Amino acid sequence: MNFLRNTLGVLLGLGVAAIVISFGVRIDPSWRDSYDGLSPFEHWERVLSNVKEDSGFFWTLLFSSGIGATIGGVVTAVIVKYAKVAYAILIGFMMLFIAMLDIIIFPYHPTFYKILIFIIYFPFSWIGGKIVEVIFERKKRKLQRAK
Repeated sequence: MNFLRNTLGVLLGLGVAAIVISFGVRIDPSWRDSYDGLSPFEHWERVLSNVKEDSGFFWTLLFSSGIGATIGGVVTAVIVKYAKVAYAILIGFMMLFIAMLDIIIFPYHPTFYKILIFIIYFPFSWIGGKIVEVIFERKKRKLQRAK
């Protein structure tokens, strides 16, 4: 049963992170003009080619990736029963893998984005897992004191 719970936690964490990143991409209306679909990932190449000169888009993408990794790590750590931080870091690894595929497939990313993406996912997903771990430990200590 833990396998299903852990799998559900990882999938929900990835989904939440993807939603947060998707909202980050939709902040500026000028970035949305290049696609008509529900998700920016449907026409991602066209979006990237239209904003390749706008470094604000990539800074926003990095910021929303950090926030998404943190929130995804929190969601995953809340759902899994054991090794909360490890599963949160797994979210960061999976998101980094997807970002690296994006960088390899679409050549429109600036160099600073390619470098900073490595620094974003692991620490922020780790922070998300640590937040939950600290909260759960405090709650556990509080319950032990009450007994």
